[in-house]
Amino acid sequence: MKIAVLGGGGFRVPMVYGALLSHASRLGIDDVALYDIDASRLASIDPVLRGLERQRGVNLPFAATSDLDAALDGADFVFCAIRVGGLDGRVVDERVAVDAGVIGQETVGPGGIGFALRTIPVMLDLAERVAVRAPDAWFVNFTNPAGLVTEAIQEVLGGRAVGICDSPTALCRRVAGALGRPASSLRFDYFGLNHLGWLRGVYAGDEDLLPGLLADDEQLQSFEEGQLFGGEWLRALGMIPNEYLYFYYYASDAVRVLRSGVELRAEFLLRQQRPFYEAHWISPEAALAGWLDTRREREQMYFAEARAAAGIAVQQEWDDIGGYEGEALAVVDAVVRNESRMLILDVANRSSLPFLDPAAVVEVPSFVGSTGVVPTAVGEVPGHARALMEAIKAVDRLTIRAARERSLDLAVQAIALHPLVPSVKIARRIVAGYASGHPELAEWSR
Repeated sequence: MKIAVLGGGGFRVPMVYGALLSHASRLGIDDVALYDIDASRLASIDPVLRGLERQRGVNLPFAATSDLDAALDGADFVFCAIRVGGLDGRVVDERVAVDAGVIGQETVGPGGIGFALRTIPVMLDLAERVAVRAPDAWFVNFTNPAGLVTEAIQEVLGGRAVGICDSPTALCRRVAGALGRPASSLRFDYFGLNHLGWLRGVYAGDEDLLPGLLADDEQLQSFEEGQLFGGEWLRALGMIPNEYLYFYYYASDAVRVLRSGVELRAEFLLRQQRPFYEAHWISPEAALAGWLDTRREREQMYFAEARAAAGIAVQQEWDDIGGYEGEALAVVDAVVRNESRMLILDVANRSSLPFLDPAAVVEVPSFVGSTGVVPTAVGEVPGHARALMEAIKAVDRLTIRAARERSLDLAVQAIALHPLVPSVKIARRIVAGYASGHPELAEWSR
């Protein structure tokens, strides 16, 4: 089995490769292609992967290439984790929004729209190449904003393109820990869009354990979402939101911190990762150690802006459970072994959420097997959640259209209609900043 990784020079690729090493023998993975347009980043990641091989005593052939067709030919699965414009582009997305007094975050609000505007044209081109060179491959999308990008490429690749995110699974795992139970013993009633979801129920058999958890402030304070949102608000909702909803429920608090002079996430990552990519490692072991040190600091500072706004200390410990690489391998496992496994994925709605149309990409528990992905029936949801999802889905659709038509006027509409943006004037200012900061957008029509 061949797996192609697009964005193969990305910092998190060693996590993906480590997961592939763990599953290669059982799943029959014997060929990995790492594709990136930046050969120097591929060269930096190569010794880290060699170090992982030596550490684990397992060898999995991989080839780094800047030839897209060579990477795709014969691929059974395509993992996509590209970042158009690199971290420099993300800095523009976040800084322009914050300077305009709006949330600056990679996937939420204008930052997510800015990222999508320049990413969708590239992703559509990639999808067209996959359709030609690997027509039977599954396309597993990591690229943010994951739900929006997945919806765009499904127009080319159909249901074999799925989006993944580790946030829902991490939330479920943390809730299970607060309940003192293994996550595998519970069933989680989760629904939403990417980075806009809610945990509505936690079932052990027919018993919903969530009401008891919501009533216990001590248990709620034992995990991140309980600390971020507070017991009073969680009980008002009757659900536990995905952590990214902090930027909606506590928008002014987050903006205050972001405008206080704090280093934005994109700025931190750009500064923090540069020494790793500029280093000349003397051995694979040294490269792996350098990468692990950089990753440890990265993970400890995750979600630091929201934590600061909520008055929560930056986490000093981090686990090595992993993130989206585990979700990706779960998809591969379910398809290859035809287990009809339930995973929370970004997939076409069909009739899962009846107030959205069938083609809308949603993030819901879905059955995955060799014949495809089938979302579960979520049904009706609380009115405030429905209203927010409908608003964001309308913005997503405008963003996709703006990217397809390369229209700055449509980009202004998309940003102005986002619930976190207070006026059309601010939307125009943000789009002007993006057009100035991103060469990809400078030539778009108005």
